[in-house]
Amino acid sequence: MYQFFVQDDQVGRDFITLTGGDVHHIKHVLRMAPGEIVRVSSAGGRDFICRVSEVADAFVQLDILESDAAGSELPNRIYLFQALPKGERMEYVIQKAVELGVFEIIPVAMKYCVVKLDEKRAQSKARRWQAIAESAAKQSKRSLIPSVHPVLSFAEAVSYAKACDRCIVPYENERGMRATAGVLASIRPGERVSLMIGPEGGFAPEEIDAVRQQQMQVISLGKRILRTDTAAITAMSMLMLHLEMKEQENGNLFG
Repeated sequence: MYQFFVQDDQVGRDFITLTGGDVHHIKHVLRMAPGEIVRVSSAGGRDFICRVSEVADAFVQLDILESDAAGSELPNRIYLFQALPKGERMEYVIQKAVELGVFEIIPVAMKYCVVKLDEKRAQSKARRWQAIAESAAKQSKRSLIPSVHPVLSFAEAVSYAKACDRCIVPYENERGMRATAGVLASIRPGERVSLMIGPEGGFAPEEIDAVRQQQMQVISLGKRILRTDTAAITAMSMLMLHLEMKEQENGNLFG
């Protein structure tokens, strides 16, 4: 079942109207015909199962069959602060983090980052990264498209992360998975959680000192040293597991 995202004003009482690039995609790429079933999410967070009723040159009309009450979002908003990795690893992290339920991705320039982006390259990368997030959101049937924030300095990232209710920092020199499990299990539904991932070269001593001074919760991801992209996906997977299990225990998960 294909996924589409719309603005709230495109949603009527009984139908939804698709316009713009979605029309071309449906007509010329997917070659959909009336009668096919699709899933639609609105900017306001509502999800619908719809049937294609009309495919015109300028619009596609979808009849609303039912509201998808279960949705696909985590009960918490996860903000992933990802140190800039080299090569195409940032694209991989964005794709997988979106699939795992991230709310926002914030690229961070840290001391030991190999990649250095000037303003022009950073803007170009940001457009590319946002397009990847949108594609991954459609593929994984998300109810919203996670945003990719412009690149921040480490100091700016720490300040931004502090606005969250919980700030978690996986660190390669931290030990004790029991403590990690305790931190994850203590997260309450609805809390905003920041997750800060270091670069290939690891956090600089002054960076890890800074997060400790801000009372961020430093955790271990195991006894092995993980690549930065592996660390991001591992931490996101741990969070998803704990949050969805807790949601199911509370009777809020359908399906």
